[in-house]
Amino acid sequence: MQKYEINKYSVETILGWVKSGDVAIPEIQRPFVWEATKVRDLIDSLYSGFPVGYLIVSRSHDMKLKDGTISKGQRILIDGQQRVTALMASILGYTVLDDEYRERTIKIAFDPFSHDEKFAVQDQSHIKSKKWIEDISVFFDSDFNAFSFIKDYCMTNPEIGENECMNMIQSIKSIANREMGVIELASDMDIDTVTEVFIRINSKGKVLSQADFAMSKIAADSKNGGNKLRKAIDYFCHMAVEPAFYSKLKDRDKAFLDSDFGKEMAWLKDDNSSIYDPTYEDMLRVSFIHMFSRGRLKDLVSLLSGRDFKTLDYKEEIAEDSFNKLTIGIQHFMKQYYFEQFVLAIKTAGFISNKLISSHNALDFAYVVYLTLAISGEVDKTEIKRYVGKWFVMSMLTGRYSSSPETRMDLDIRNINEKGVVACLKEIEAAELSDAFWTFGLPQRLTTPNSSSPALSIYFAAQIFNSEHGLFSAASTVRDLFDVSDIHHIFPKGYLKKVGALDNRSIYNQVANYVHLDTPTNILIGDKAPNVYFKEAFESAEKNGSVFNCPMTKDELIENLKINCIPIEIIHWDHNDYLEKFLPQRRTMMAKKIENYYKKL
Repeated sequence: MQKYEINKYSVETILGWVKSGDVAIPEIQRPFVWEATKVRDLIDSLYSGFPVGYLIVSRSHDMKLKDGTISKGQRILIDGQQRVTALMASILGYTVLDDEYRERTIKIAFDPFSHDEKFAVQDQSHIKSKKWIEDISVFFDSDFNAFSFIKDYCMTNPEIGENECMNMIQSIKSIANREMGVIELASDMDIDTVTEVFIRINSKGKVLSQADFAMSKIAADSKNGGNKLRKAIDYFCHMAVEPAFYSKLKDRDKAFLDSDFGKEMAWLKDDNSSIYDPTYEDMLRVSFIHMFSRGRLKDLVSLLSGRDFKTLDYKEEIAEDSFNKLTIGIQHFMKQYYFEQFVLAIKTAGFISNKLISSHNALDFAYVVYLTLAISGEVDKTEIKRYVGKWFVMSMLTGRYSSSPETRMDLDIRNINEKGVVACLKEIEAAELSDAFWTFGLPQRLTTPNSSSPALSIYFAAQIFNSEHGLFSAASTVRDLFDVSDIHHIFPKGYLKKVGALDNRSIYNQVANYVHLDTPTNILIGDKAPNVYFKEAFESAEKNGSVFNCPMTKDELIENLKINCIPIEIIHWDHNDYLEKFLPQRRTMMAKKIENYYKKL
């Protein structure tokens, strides 16, 4: 039995669906990622009668539409959000939010009487031009007066006749009559099948995530408050990145701000932290795992559809219960006290910048752990942040959620529910953080030129946690230097290249060759060999009680090298010792620091 129909609808009809609420497009309020030139190309293709690909829509269960009638289900746009949003921006003049959550317009200009009838993304030259139509959306405005437009245009361009101008207008407006193919999936098709169909049809493109499907399902729901929940998720994500977005909502959606959701997230307008700027996928994942004790977002989509995992039937009461539970989870996620205390737990562990966080999955599950402990009362409130920080660091160290993350999260939350956070953490430590890991495994993970390596991030976090000073500094800590100083190559890359050795960035950019150092000192060192500038440092400390203009005795210098995991033997080493002596020894010292730090958490 065929599970879909292929129909054609005009652009005007499709945009009418969106305006009337008959189609749910969750991406409308989430970032629009197309380049403006791609919008131009879409308009040009429609104008020229070229194909622009299929939209894929699915139907939810029977529900009341905005006009009060009963349909077989609101259309959920599974594929084609960007194209439809592009049309709404360029034809109807809607504003969009870019990938940095900034509001912008996309205006398409048109040169109607050029040889090739050019479309372009509007700039100042089009606005100043007499012949260019600076914004084609004017033709689709309900208040557009063709007579007035023709009169004005022909007066400015006397060589253009009124009939020519009228034909031009009709040609542009014909874009609204162009047809687009729409694949309409059967109303009884469950979400698992919808997913499979989409993947097969769109196998060469970017496959939507289960979070996208979940957001589509949530956005299409009005009976259980899903449409309001979608707003809450989107708005929270926007404000987390751009607190000023709150003031825009005062004009755009004051009713929402006055709702319980709006009041719950109002605190974000004054929040300037960027440690955890969650996406809608982060919010869904954390809330789902927290409330449903499951790790696979595919299950969330099924539950929101009302699926009974035992009978495989779809029941309205399951959908209702699932929406209620998810709503509670989202409320917990955005609660100011919970969110700020969680972020504080991560910062207390030394992760003071989002530059140090290489795994959003690890951060997400750490928030699950926080919410679990905060609500369950398993440990004293004063201990929650310590366990959260420890779980996060463990996850980063082991790459726990880097491969098949949902499977691992699913197993972890089930174990936590059975045994508790503390017991589960001890089991993981026993299995994953053995003596062999600290002695051999971790130094091996430091054998990389990847500056975003989790092991390097944890090393810097350890230094920040311990309030340690940067190299050759008695005043500036690594915390002070992290965002303002240079990353110094202990064996300067200029030196290694100059002597004709190791002229390979994957070698001289080894993370074990990095140290935090203030910029003036870095400049003073330049491209000197380590056995030169470290010798100078020791001689100056012994003679003058200072190192590179920083007050520091010889004993203090020795301690400074120790806390920065630099072998004292470096005063004798040159490029010949870089690979065989320096890097292995420093990796071992860095690993030991990380081990001691973890055990102190």
